[in-house]
Amino acid sequence: MQDGDGRSKTAVKVTTNGMVFNIFLTIFKFIAGISGNSAAMIADAVHSFSDFITDIVVIFGLRAAGKPADHNHHYGHGKIETLCAAFVGIVLFIIGLEILQSGLSKILFVAGGGNLEQPGAIAFIAAVVSILTKEGLYRYTLSAGRSIKSDAMIANAWHHRSDAFSSVGTMIGIGGAMILGGRWVILDPVAAVIMSYFIFKVAFEISYTNINELTEAAHDIDIVKEISYIIVSTEGVRDFHKLKTRKIGSNIATDVHIQVDKDLSLIEAHDICTEVENRLRAKFGMDSILYIHCEPDM
Repeated sequence: MQDGDGRSKTAVKVTTNGMVFNIFLTIFKFIAGISGNSAAMIADAVHSFSDFITDIVVIFGLRAAGKPADHNHHYGHGKIETLCAAFVGIVLFIIGLEILQSGLSKILFVAGGGNLEQPGAIAFIAAVVSILTKEGLYRYTLSAGRSIKSDAMIANAWHHRSDAFSSVGTMIGIGGAMILGGRWVILDPVAAVIMSYFIFKVAFEISYTNINELTEAAHDIDIVKEISYIIVSTEGVRDFHKLKTRKIGSNIATDVHIQVDKDLSLIEAHDICTEVENRLRAKFGMDSILYIHCEPDM
């Protein structure tokens, strides 16, 4: 994984590229929605605009998280990235709620005898362009986010895909309305309601994971087992206890008390602690935050 400065630059570059695409896509969708008489496409444009706002928040968070530790932030600024990722999850939930509410209101409107206006071809083209663009941004951002282990970028990638999901519903609705006409326009809100479920699912996963991290939750059991194995398998370590783990940005933080032979010299005991630390950093990254206390095995 890259160092803090390189990681921050990569994250900001990828997110900025996505933001540029979101600006042009939002403008195109608004024009297509207005000229193509498509309320669904106008709503889709609002969704893309929310992506643009989220990109700004993520860029701010990533820049702040890339700053080194200082006299006020002894553990660095990694929690800012976590906070931004949680914010993206909450925004996704709100967007899903709006899509669900809008879809249900249109379904009730048509069920009550109302007619939705038939959209034009430009709105359908805009939906197809949106799906292809947003799916591309999802894959691009997700790949980069995983490579630098950025929760904020991974969350933002799913925000891109949520826009693609909503555009699928819009495309089906617009296409059905254009081909079948009449009351078949109801396909648009039905598809939107279905897509809102997937948006809710992703929003919950992102929010839960990052809010958990903000409340100092321990690492997953698999990571804790890996840490435990590295400690106990280090030569000179007889046992350990009081193992505590948490996550700060993309880094692990670990506190542990290890037990060594009580007859060892201070230098020998210190060397064992250093070896445990080196092995943990080799596995989880050089920026890992480690506190290893050495005790005599009585």
